[in-house]
Amino acid sequence: MHTFLPYSMLQVSLSLAVAVLADQTSHVSISLGGAPAVSHHSSSHHARPSYHHQPTYHTQPSYHPQPSYHPAPAYHPQPSYEHQHEPAVPECAANTTKAWCLEDDHYPTYEIKHAAEYHYEKLLSLYADVADLNTELSVDRPNTLEEETYLCPSETAYVRPLRAQNTEGKWRVVVNNIDAHYQTLTQTTRIEECLSSADACPLVPECYESKCLQKSVYHRFLVYDPYDQYFPFAIETFKLPASCACLLGAYTIDH
Repeated sequence: MHTFLPYSMLQVSLSLAVAVLADQTSHVSISLGGAPAVSHHSSSHHARPSYHHQPTYHTQPSYHPQPSYHPAPAYHPQPSYEHQHEPAVPECAANTTKAWCLEDDHYPTYEIKHAAEYHYEKLLSLYADVADLNTELSVDRPNTLEEETYLCPSETAYVRPLRAQNTEGKWRVVVNNIDAHYQTLTQTTRIEECLSSADACPLVPECYESKCLQKSVYHRFLVYDPYDQYFPFAIETFKLPASCACLLGAYTIDH
């Protein structure tokens, strides 16, 4: 026996079925007979927005290590002269009592020549000062007492010292025999040394008090100073033997 549902109940059942189907689809339109079309739009299941992909961040650049600083430049030392650390007494004077050297195996010829050519103009003014000196007193014998120049034996020579001891007691390098700009720089002086200093005058009678006496004069020489890097030349004063005199007692001179 079949049971027939009324039309209104059938319509409600279909509406419920349609509602279920509409919930699973985005848009359902159903028309039943003369009833108006039922249209359902999905309101609970909206399409998800398509999010853009997260930007691809580039990896941080690998920082280069700090530059390795080069060591401080090695400054070149000042020109090393052969006699930069000179002893108080040069080797040439080690075995003599004289205050000058006429020969010197360690004479800085090359260094002096190089400095002379570099400072030539300024050096010439100094050299002219000593080259034009009046050396009459060092050449002629003293004429105050005729006897004093002939009573004691002596030795005379014209020399060009390479080193000498100045009036302050310091040994200096004397500029001699140096070629610079086609000119030879020389410094010649006359010396006279007693052969028997402090002895009695040989030609004076023994009844008189007498003594041979070494006399000296002052000379000015152009010298080279390796320690001065700006202008290694100067003029200094030196005391050299000039004559040998006979010193008589006061009684003899008065009479």
